[in-house]
Amino acid sequence: MSNRILVTGGLGFIGSHTVVELQNEGFEVVIVDNLSNADEGVMEGITAITGRLPVFEKFDLRDKDKVEAFFSKYDDINGVIHFAASKAVGESVENPLLYYENNLGVLTYILQELVKKGSAHFIFSSSCTVYGQADSMPITENAPVKPAESPYGNTKQVGEEIIKDVCKVTPQLSAIALRYFNPIGAHPSVEIGELPIGVPQNLVPYITQTGVGLREQLSVFGDDYPTPDGTCIRDYIHVVDVAKAHVAALKRLIEDKNENNYEVFNLGTGKGSSVLEVIHSFERVSGKKLNYRIAQRRSGDVVQAFADTKKANEILGWKAQSTLDDAIQSAWDWEKKIRDYQEVSI
Repeated sequence: MSNRILVTGGLGFIGSHTVVELQNEGFEVVIVDNLSNADEGVMEGITAITGRLPVFEKFDLRDKDKVEAFFSKYDDINGVIHFAASKAVGESVENPLLYYENNLGVLTYILQELVKKGSAHFIFSSSCTVYGQADSMPITENAPVKPAESPYGNTKQVGEEIIKDVCKVTPQLSAIALRYFNPIGAHPSVEIGELPIGVPQNLVPYITQTGVGLREQLSVFGDDYPTPDGTCIRDYIHVVDVAKAHVAALKRLIEDKNENNYEVFNLGTGKGSSVLEVIHSFERVSGKKLNYRIAQRRSGDVVQAFADTKKANEILGWKAQSTLDDAIQSAWDWEKKIRDYQEVSI
């Protein structure tokens, strides 16, 4: 059986870290990325860490003909880990059609190709946004999927429904949806990390860019939520922990250990941290005061979301290892490296 794995969006933040973990486990990786939110230089970082250069095919997965041609060329693909998608809540509110085309159209094209194969394993990059504002914390996989708070969240809900429907009528397809919470940080080697193009849409890179002087000030969207300090609470998990979970899920499918051909797992630490707690973590590990201000609430944000991770811990044999400070420290080290930041002692 082939050990060649397709990683879509494999030069992105979570994708690149997953490629590293796959190669460390002996898998042969083919990356497809259109570089819309990634840099080809990430290939050098992956190679520096693993000593192996993955195969890279640059094209846009929204081109159905190119998707078909790819699977004809690489007919021995044994698994797909699908990251390629637009991912910013705020942007999705402003430009919903982009999100529906990119996140659902591409998923459909890939599944059509996998259905043609005799056997296929598929890992879907889902999100805790499918739960909306959950009724209770921590959030288990049995929590109801609520009406989405944003088009981004809706694409993850509908994406899961598409996969589940296809699995019902396609016994040869086995799939796992990984609902992760808030991946942050960088590889401890500082060879790869989060590299958003333009203004960051996520909290931690905005914090580190503010800390390094690239951004003047961080806006904290709301301090009047019903939480201990008034700011939103999320489950921030180190990206390397997330990457390792993808490998564990893929092995579960390849080794036929899955109980059903469609399964769902939460990926988180099980602990919620507020926006202000993340800021204080940054100030602690960096020794710097962060310039931030309180701004109005942002459309699409839920009050709090953190995971019950028991299912992933027990069934996948996986558990997050890093603390919030660990993750923030790695993100700060990465930011300083890519900006060639020099701290000046006075």
